[in-house]
Amino acid sequence: MDLYDIKQGDLALLGLPIDHNSSFMTGPAMGPQRMREALHCGAANLTSENGHDLGNDTRLKDLGDLQFEDTSTAIACIEKHAEEIIATGARLLSIGGDHSVSGPLIRAHSKRYPDLNILHFDAHSDLYDEMQGNRDSHACPFARAMETGRVKRLVQVGIRTLNKHQQEQAEKFGVEIIAMKDWHRDIALQFDGPLYLSIDLDVLDPAYAPGVSHHEPGGMSVRDLINTLHRLDANLIGADIVELNPHRDLVGMTAMVAAKLTKEVSAKLLSD
Repeated sequence: MDLYDIKQGDLALLGLPIDHNSSFMTGPAMGPQRMREALHCGAANLTSENGHDLGNDTRLKDLGDLQFEDTSTAIACIEKHAEEIIATGARLLSIGGDHSVSGPLIRAHSKRYPDLNILHFDAHSDLYDEMQGNRDSHACPFARAMETGRVKRLVQVGIRTLNKHQQEQAEKFGVEIIAMKDWHRDIALQFDGPLYLSIDLDVLDPAYAPGVSHHEPGGMSVRDLINTLHRLDANLIGADIVELNPHRDLVGMTAMVAAKLTKEVSAKLLSD
């Protein structure tokens, strides 16, 4: 990873190939590679729906994948490198890995941006205090983020698996949850202050994104998610797109969805 090439106003794209914190099955570590393959496969161009040509925008810098010497230090490694990237004045879009990566990414952003807001799209609230004895599980990142006391507001959209423990955690941390059963296309999401965006691909119905570890029917369509992002009224300062599992993907369709979201989120990060 070469930090000398990024500066204020750039968008750094960083792959995080880890899945050792997954509770059900591995595979998301292959996500960054498959997302890049889909992004540059030639079946689609690099222009977002708002007309932003990412292929000709020199501010988009792909830093490749972060390399981990040891899984036991991976979370700390992510936080350290995210802090270094953010310190340059660039914005950071992280791709791939399981959702455990959001914990250190949010902590890094919350140190630079006081009163950080988080918008989280997911079938699951990921608010467990621990999962299978692991406090860094992909089921726990938003509990870890809220424990810092540096997050002003957490809004979760698309949730459809909320159990008693996670409901208690949401009440404890003051989390705003828009369950999938209550979501509708006219909901306007507005935030006062800096916003971090986290997209777990299983927020989408499995019909649109089968390449995830946890299939949860009854989710959003790709069109609805993209339209919601386009209408988002906020100062977007960083984002992650996680949980692509190529082991479960069908003819690369979820990888293409992830690539599409990467384009749309990149354009928004570069225009805000």
